Amino acid sequence: MRKAGFVYIVTNKRYGVLYTGVTSNLAARITQHREGTGSRFTSKYRTGILVYYEQYPSIEEAIAREKAIKAWKRMWKIRAIEEMNPAWEDLYGTLVG
Repeated sequence: MRKAGFVYIVTNKRYGVLYTGVTSNLAARITQHREGTGSRFTSKYRTGILVYYEQYPSIEEAIAREKAIKAWKRMWKIRAIEEMNPAWEDLYGTLVG
């Protein structure tokens, strides 16, 4: 069975620093970011607010999409966030209930 994957964007505030990542367990990964253990970058910039994510049937597809999003201009990322999440709400609560 193939493992599903997620591409996500976290930030520290609306229009703040954006971090794009990929994972097979979105809730656990965002918990790491919120605790400052997700990565050196997210720990430094305190990017623990989940503002955008996409789910894919396989981790390989999610990795390919992450690479594409990382190549985007900042404004394209902001546009994608605002189309999915216009208020830049923290979507973490939708993952953990």
